[in-house]
Amino acid sequence: MSRRKSFMLATGILLGAVAVAVIMVQLRPDPPLREPPSRVPFVTTASAVPGEGAIPVYGAGTVRPRAEIDVSAQVNGKVAWVNPSFQGGGRVGEGETLFRIDEADYRNRVQQARANVAAGEVALLQAEEDARVAREEYELFRKRQPDAASGGANPLTLRQPQLEAARAALARDSAALADADLALARTEVAAPFNGIVRNESVDPGQFVAAGQGVGRLYASDAVEVVVPVSDADAALIPDLWALRAGDGNRRVRATVSAEYGDRSHAREGYVDRAEAALDEQTRTIDVIVRVPRPFSGDGPPLLVGQFVEVEIAGVAPERYFTIPRAALRTGNEVWALNGDDTITIVSVQVLQRSDDVVYVTGNLEADQAVVVSGIQIATEGMAVRTGVERRVVNEP
Repeated sequence: MSRRKSFMLATGILLGAVAVAVIMVQLRPDPPLREPPSRVPFVTTASAVPGEGAIPVYGAGTVRPRAEIDVSAQVNGKVAWVNPSFQGGGRVGEGETLFRIDEADYRNRVQQARANVAAGEVALLQAEEDARVAREEYELFRKRQPDAASGGANPLTLRQPQLEAARAALARDSAALADADLALARTEVAAPFNGIVRNESVDPGQFVAAGQGVGRLYASDAVEVVVPVSDADAALIPDLWALRAGDGNRRVRATVSAEYGDRSHAREGYVDRAEAALDEQTRTIDVIVRVPRPFSGDGPPLLVGQFVEVEIAGVAPERYFTIPRAALRTGNEVWALNGDDTITIVSVQVLQRSDDVVYVTGNLEADQAVVVSGIQIATEGMAVRTGVERRVVNEP
């Protein structure tokens, strides 16, 4: 093939390709027309729900006994008997004997004291009779020699000191008998209340001294939970400072929840009192919640030393709202929406904060939408979008 023909063939191919390209460009479809995105910011909202009833005050603490004592003997001696229930975890009733000390020595002392009292009574009778005879003799002497007896009788003559001494000796012996009876009674150590034995260290044959601790016992009728709360939370507990310890006033209810196994078990209690001082380390107020009958019922007992969560029934304002925590802005403000999807900034008073919910009062409306997320800055009257963005597509 000559050079001329090759050049013409290449030129024809190039022109054909250009023609095909032009035809393809002319025949391509027009691109779809889209509405430009709106510049009005999109926000996520939630509702301001009107609240009803008491505002809860949340806290946590450790269960402790209502009362706990060291068990000890009041007299010395060898232990003669120990109650089988008097061991760690055992339950005993009020007045039930925990252990007894050998009482032989103390019975002997009672017998001796009774003998001394009997002797003292005889001595007192003798002294009274001697005093009576002395008075009669003195009266006869006065009648016979009135001039000699004008100065009055000497007390020794009438045997008054001897009579007083006999009376005093009898009183002393009677007191000694009472002490001996008391010591004998104290050989039996009884529980002062219904309780549970925390620990014990006494066995038959063991010698114990007066005042020596041999165990610990705590009351089983009720337990207490010390709940540290801030002063703001304390202000939500109705009549907190009017409560009196142990008066049984149960008007401020509380719920104590404890984990046992894989479940949470709740028991009802009440606020008994509050400590009248701030904790120097945490600057909180200790509120004492009392739970009656912690070992009764079908569920597991509320154990001493167990960590629990507490919910106290606080005040019940006439009008308040619950909003998500994310809706509360700096300066205690809420960005609420008007009916035309514009923002109005509402100042609120925070009553309580929980994990995800805030209890507030303010100029909000029931179920009014409040901004949760989507914008970082808002101004009064600012327009926002709350629905799903719509895209308009123009077909060719």
